[in-house]
Amino acid sequence: MTKRLQVLLEEPEWRELRRAARAEKTTVAEWVRRALRQARRGSSSKDVERKLAAIRSAARHTFPAPEIDQMNEEIERGYLSAPKS
Repeated sequence: MTKRLQVLLEEPEWRELRRAARAEKTTVAEWVRRALRQARRGSSSKDVERKLAAIRSAARHTFPAPEIDQMNEEIERGYLSAPKS
């Protein structure tokens, strides 16, 4: 289902949006939808930065770990011995 959104703009701003849309050979409505999607994607960048900081912090530590083949075997054994639900 689609919803209608009404936005009131001053004439100079409207002309600028219309010019931008024409430059991309699209309608003002589609140009605005794209801009809103892009803004929404950009707004989650704080989450990304927080996650990267956590990864960087964890990467500074060194912990003993077995070789990858041994880890995979241990994981498989864990799956096989896990109680069935």
